[in-house]
Amino acid sequence: MRLPTLALAPFLGILAGLAATLTATAQPERFDRFDKIERFENHRVDQDEGPEDRISKSAPEIERIHVRAPLWARGKAGVAPLLATSPSGYKPVQVRHAYGFDKITGNGAGQTIAIVDAYGSPSLANDLKTFCTAFGLPQATLAIYYPQGKPRANSGWALETSLDVQWAHAIAPGARIVVVVAKSASISNLLGAVDYAVKTLGAKQVSMSWGAAEFSTETRYDTYFNKPGVTFFAASGDNGAGVIWPAASPNVVAVGGTTLQLDASGTAITETGWSGSGGGISAYYTKPVFQNAISTAAKRSVPDVSYNADPNTGFPVYITNYNGSTGWITVGGTSAGAPQWAAAQALVNAARSTSLSNTNSALYSTAYANFFDILSGTNGGFFCNAGYDLVTGLGSPNAPALIPALSATK
Repeated sequence: MRLPTLALAPFLGILAGLAATLTATAQPERFDRFDKIERFENHRVDQDEGPEDRISKSAPEIERIHVRAPLWARGKAGVAPLLATSPSGYKPVQVRHAYGFDKITGNGAGQTIAIVDAYGSPSLANDLKTFCTAFGLPQATLAIYYPQGKPRANSGWALETSLDVQWAHAIAPGARIVVVVAKSASISNLLGAVDYAVKTLGAKQVSMSWGAAEFSTETRYDTYFNKPGVTFFAASGDNGAGVIWPAASPNVVAVGGTTLQLDASGTAITETGWSGSGGGISAYYTKPVFQNAISTAAKRSVPDVSYNADPNTGFPVYITNYNGSTGWITVGGTSAGAPQWAAAQALVNAARSTSLSNTNSALYSTAYANFFDILSGTNGGFFCNAGYDLVTGLGSPNAPALIPALSATK
């Protein structure tokens, strides 16, 4: 399939190759019809880095390149949001039911989930307590680290960090959560925070809800993600077709986005590809072996998996002093999926004697029945189709099938 535009011509060979997919057990499907979804006015969340002239042009590349979190919030852009006094959007019980996490007996106990973000949030711990109380969740085991010193406040990143922590806890409420805060959104500082999460804190699942446009030397930083027994998850982007880093790395599980429509009980009515889901072919990484069966392209395909990301079907987050307001805000973006996939990995590792290595290889070698296939939708450059596609990857998690399968992987 392709969109009728000349801009897609270079990808025709790639799309043809994607027609040949893994032969496996029939994959469960969301009902492939478009029910009406209430549409809200949404905006990309600002994560101001300050004037560019603050960064010397002679500084090393990883200090000059700054990332942003693929995050959307309900409300008008450029207008101070009126945060609500009560949550709207999907409740944890609905999301857990939609993906089948409510059928998993474990809760991630004994595992550490690392959330790596820039700037952090000074009210993070208290906001998480409010979130847990509102939704009847057990209070979390949370620790916050500032290995590079405490940074200045940044409302956009505070919202991202709150989203990551609150919703990772919603999926794996028994896991310990550590938040490692980088003092800025430079690649240098964020990679330093990633290293701290793994080497100092021993996290086996790391969420990185951020990314930057690909750059020619990105492959030299893969040593940060090539760690035995550690799985890294990154958002694939929120600007439609295109690839960002670090999601491009074959040592990272790239999480794309869907539009998940639920009924009041949390049963899925439809799940389609989200228009903002980042996806495509990397400009610099060669195709990893685990993608040989799904693509004839010479380069790495993104994303690997997907999760609800549309702010119209979004997640409630509680935050204090977000641009001067306190309360509930509903958010989306592929940055919402990365921490929830990291939480799912905590459920996997909690059921294993040793933490899983080479998670991407395990994901691609497991049966398609372990995912919900996303058959409809487009990110503006590619269409969803049966099996793997460049909008939603292998699909979204069918937890009662996927978690045991990964837990049993040798």
